[in-house]
Amino acid sequence: MRCIIARFPFDLTHSGVLDSMKGVKPEPITGESVLIGRRYYPVKQVGEVITRQDRRDFTAAEVSRAMARLGFTCRSSHEAVPAPGASHAPTPFETASALLGHPQPPGAVTTTADS
Repeated sequence: MRCIIARFPFDLTHSGVLDSMKGVKPEPITGESVLIGRRYYPVKQVGEVITRQDRRDFTAAEVSRAMARLGFTCRSSHEAVPAPGASHAPTPFETASALLGHPQPPGAVTTTADS
């Protein structure tokens, strides 16, 4: 498929992108990302590898648009990317909710022990 990135035309294919990214270690994700194979890569890193251009020459939106058209899953910077093997750390709100306990359903009878 023909894609325009940084004002240059590129003929990209799904399998061609997979081959280009094979053996490339993902950099830490700080913005938009794309799922290639089983790994998330920063879109700028993918753009640099597949176009062989400096990342300052194109925008993340250009590469994201091209990757989405090729069928890859893209995530914006505000969507959380799960870290491999990381467990969910509770937020302060979740911690406070757990400490307060669960509310009783309406109409539930609460018994108290009188001494």
